[in-house]
Amino acid sequence: MPDGKRPTWTFLTNHGHVLVCIARDPGIRGRDIAEQVGITERSAQAIVGDLVEAGYVQRTRVGRRNHYVVNLDLPVRHPVEQPHRVGELLDALGSEGARSARPARRAADAAGPAGPAYPVGAGRGGPVSGGRPEAPEPPGAPPPAPRRRAPRAR
Repeated sequence: MPDGKRPTWTFLTNHGHVLVCIARDPGIRGRDIAEQVGITERSAQAIVGDLVEAGYVQRTRVGRRNHYVVNLDLPVRHPVEQPHRVGELLDALGSEGARSARPARRAADAAGPAGPAYPVGAGRGGPVSGGRPEAPEPPGAPPPAPRRRAPRAR
């Protein structure tokens, strides 16, 4: 804001803000989510719990930290935003790292109803490199399975 004040309203809910934070950095700490969104740590933990319970986020314990995977194929929840998918929302709001982390997709995937799918962030280390485009699937091929990013080994 030009005058340094916080806005009194935003276009996304805190749940949406938390999802964007997790998508940009799958290894983000609850404290960092709270700071970026402007909520308490307890609220951030509750929202992450809501997203996990609803299936939008998968949480895996890695040592003393959590690692998150966003399910990009689920639809957004409100009827006004339907039939859009979470991956489309994150693509529109994604950071430079999230956009450059998108691997090349098959032509059938690009036209499919599931929307875009990409690794949900490169973490703090920088973008993940993508590959070359693949040839389109032959007619009558089964649709691809939903994509999820596997936790990184540390």
